[in-house]
Formats: sequence, structure tokens, C-alpha cells
Amino acid sequence: MTENKRKRTTANGLSERAPDYMSRQAQTTWRFLVGALGQIKELKPSDGKLIEMYCTQYEIYRNAYKHIQENGEVQGIYESVQNAAGEVIEKDFKGYKRNPMTQIYSDSIKNLNNIGKELGLSPKSRKELFDNLNDGDEEGLADIVRLFK
Repeated sequence: MTENKRKRTTANGLSERAPDYMSRQAQTTWRFLVGALGQIKELKPSDGKLIEMYCTQYEIYRNAYKHIQENGEVQGIYESVQNAAGEVIEKDFKGYKRNPMTQIYSDSIKNLNNIGKELGLSPKSRKELFDNLNDGDEEGLADIVRLFK
């Protein structure tokens, strides 16, 4: 039965099953994307790597956002003051620093936007896709419009 699940593909040859090594969040994103993009004839099985990158970047985005929610955008910087025995007797506040997860969050959003454009996930890239399909492939255009409505 596991063998049959691995071989299920969409009309354009993309596997409906996410790679086993992907996290649960990334696999959920994979199933959503492949379901939405599975009928687009221009996508090929080799584009699965782009979908994989999108899914893993989405997971990084979610993890970074969760960390920022729990720890804030900035973190306090403290310097420990010790006595002669090496015991911390006081912590002096030195200011704030940016939470490093904010950079990871920002980078993942940029990566998601770039990969999403390649896959036709942004409004502008969908418009370009529709315009290209409108040059004679009326059946393909109807399929795309149905998917994105």
C-alpha cells in the first residue's frame, strides 16, 4: 500500500506525496501546493524541487515567526558583575539588540516571494501566466482560471 501512495501523481507528473524527510509543516504545505498546482501543464516533475524549497522556506518562516512571538523583536543585553568568588551579584543592563530570528524571518519572506513568483503564486506572475496562455491555449487558460478562482 505504501508503494501505491508513492506513485500517485498529478496530471503534470508532480508527486502528491511529499518527501519523507520533510517536516510535518512542510509536508502539509507540499500537499496544498501540489493540489493547487497539479493541473498546470507548464509545471513538470523537475519543478518539484522548487515546490520543496518553497515548503521548507515556509516552515522556516513559521518557526521564525513563532520564536519572535515568544521572545520579541529585540532582546536585552546584560553584563554580569561578579564578586571575588566569581558569583554573579548583579546584572547591568547595556541596551537592546535585534533578535536574530527577525533576519531569518525577513530572509524567508524574500525567498518565499521569489520562489512563489517562479511557481505562479503571486498575482503578477499569475497575470503573466494568464497572458501567455491567452496567446492560443484557451483550454489551458480555462484550467488555470478554475484553479485560482
